[in-house]
Amino acid sequence: MRVQESYPVDVDAIRADFPILQRKVGGDISTPGEHDDDDTPLVYLDNAATSHTPEQVVDAIIDYYHGYNSNVHRGIHHLSQEASVAYENAHDRVAEFIGASGGREEVVFTKNTTESMNLVAYAWGLDELGPGDSVVMTEMEHHASLVTWQQIAKKTGAEVRYIRVDDDGRLDMEHAKELIDDSTKMVSVVHVSNTLGTVNPVSELADMAHEVGAYAFVDGAQSVPTRPVDVEDIDADFFAFSGHKMCGPTGIGALYGKRDILEEMQPYLYGGEMIRSVTYEDSTWEDLPWKFEAGTPPIAQGVGFAAAVDYLDDIGMENVQAHEELLAEYAYDRLGEFDDIEIYGPPGDDRGGLVAFNLDSVHAHDLSSILNEQGVAIRAGDHCTQPLHDKLGAAASTRASFYIYNTREEVDALIDAIDAARELFA
Repeated sequence: MRVQESYPVDVDAIRADFPILQRKVGGDISTPGEHDDDDTPLVYLDNAATSHTPEQVVDAIIDYYHGYNSNVHRGIHHLSQEASVAYENAHDRVAEFIGASGGREEVVFTKNTTESMNLVAYAWGLDELGPGDSVVMTEMEHHASLVTWQQIAKKTGAEVRYIRVDDDGRLDMEHAKELIDDSTKMVSVVHVSNTLGTVNPVSELADMAHEVGAYAFVDGAQSVPTRPVDVEDIDADFFAFSGHKMCGPTGIGALYGKRDILEEMQPYLYGGEMIRSVTYEDSTWEDLPWKFEAGTPPIAQGVGFAAAVDYLDDIGMENVQAHEELLAEYAYDRLGEFDDIEIYGPPGDDRGGLVAFNLDSVHAHDLSSILNEQGVAIRAGDHCTQPLHDKLGAAASTRASFYIYNTREEVDALIDAIDAARELFA
């Protein structure tokens, strides 16, 4: 397969927005922030774990702290009102980004995708699931989904079912049709696998869920950062993703939920901010989305989240997707040149922007250590998909994942570093 000669984005201009990409690594890590003895150029290929943050997003957060830092929805004074408007507008901006026409009332800010999963599992699952009910997931689920629904099922007596992954790393959709039946109350599926790179047919799965009266929950942690997403086109009832994988700050994510469903759900956390009135005997809840955002919310992170969405929109999500897929295909082809490398998941021209693999007779952690000495940052382990790795017969794997600022030259640097590791372990 030939990879197109030009990039769909201006990589040099984008890289200039990320000062961290210019640093060197390899020195003493006991004093973070001091890099005097670092001497190896950084090749950052761990974007599925977290992306870097452009100066535009950092500046937005600094502007908040320097200009209108205050708590929201509490004060009548100017700073509080300004912060409240910015925080509320951030919800609207994120809603627009994912095609949620209901605006802020359909977007709850959480810490991350994991908390979004838990919010629905506890606020909806504990009340709605019971013996005789089933929750359908896939064998490629991240622990954020798998463990959450597994434990809720134990508490409620519901059954958990898993759609098989075939030898090519794709879902067995015939098996899905067998599992999703009248007992199913929730179908919770990952959009893009963080291990296999598989892009799942989530709209089709949502249709299957709705045909039996079940809800569809999509884990979009790896999709929203990397491709255009419209939650209403997918017809997801719930959709979760994280800011830190899409140029935003850590500590903030979002849960999209259809308004009528969220209105029926009871809060997951209680306290200030989410109440309308309180007596010694009872309490009532604030409107959406605030009834699910107890306590002081992540205000600065919300401002940064909206700035990250603006940054990606300026690039164009179609361009982001095209660039990632170009690099994934190139990496797949380069890694496929070697007989001693096993690649997991679909072919290079049919996957998201990551490639997980193993080098024969070398543990993923050992390989990662050698790559680190060459300045190449990748992920090694089970990537929070331990049951999937068990199915693959691999204790762990090495994962390279790409984003808007990566280049083919960095993929070549990965291959050169693997060559060095091969020689060392030979």
